[in-house]
Amino acid sequence: MRAKAIPINSEGSVEPTAKTTTNTFVIDGQLMTAAKAVPGLHLVATPIGNLGDITLRALQTLAGVDAIACEDTRITRRLTERYGITAELTPYHEHNAPTARPKLLRRLAEGGSIALVSDAGTPLISDPGFKLVREACANGHAVFTLPGPSSVLAALSLAALPTDRFFFEGFLPPKEAARRARLAEVARIDSTLVMFESGNRVTNTLHDLASVMGTREAAICRELTKLHEEVTRGTLDELARRADQLETRGEFVLVIGPPAADARTMTAEALDELLRGELQDHSVKDAVAHAVELSGRPRREIYARALELAKDARGRHGED
Repeated sequence: MRAKAIPINSEGSVEPTAKTTTNTFVIDGQLMTAAKAVPGLHLVATPIGNLGDITLRALQTLAGVDAIACEDTRITRRLTERYGITAELTPYHEHNAPTARPKLLRRLAEGGSIALVSDAGTPLISDPGFKLVREACANGHAVFTLPGPSSVLAALSLAALPTDRFFFEGFLPPKEAARRARLAEVARIDSTLVMFESGNRVTNTLHDLASVMGTREAAICRELTKLHEEVTRGTLDELARRADQLETRGEFVLVIGPPAADARTMTAEALDELLRGELQDHSVKDAVAHAVELSGRPRREIYARALELAKDARGRHGED
């Protein structure tokens, strides 16, 4: 790479008067040239907060591709402007994917190079990118990965909980009944759990976690790598009691430690939550079969409880 000085403004971005091409980027006031990216789809991890966490290889690729497909062009533009990258930005997200994906695949078929980025972190983690990758592979296009920032791994490293095995749940269902039913299912997984949550639901989710999983150790990771990064550790019941004082602005990753060796059997309350969720969409027979598989409790006990809950539900509906 060649480097030469280029004017940088007070915010660390390239001055508008600076002459650049799509094959350049800027680091510490130095203009770097980047080779044109090889044809194919490049999956580029981008910072989850601190723009300084971008990798050199990511900058070279973003500067060298024909286009950058991103969830929100406004968010990605902050990154490209910070590093003086002028490659074309094209939106690709869950709402426009059916129409945008064929256009991207057509560009790949014509020998183009495209970088896929998410708003933050590693593409395909809780975003629609996997469909583009799947179809690119199916059509014989080259796919490359450029590893880098990940809020999942960042939270695991900060949580001070076991990391030898972990299960990534992503976002939980927004409605309480479905959320509690899902928590009852994952509660018996013998590994550390990692979940995403929004600020407006994190308080309710903490109460549900405490109700279903009790005293398991956990960590609330907020605004990772950003100015107001905060990690709160404790047991779930402790964290739930303090949830009303929690700062809810920002992005959250919840990390929950694995169940204790003597806690593999689902609690009665967690079993009820699971059965209620199952009975909303399935017959008693199917609900019981699923609960037997997940709970570690005797089938006879579960069947009797399912009948009681189903009867209670019919009674409530009758009153309505």
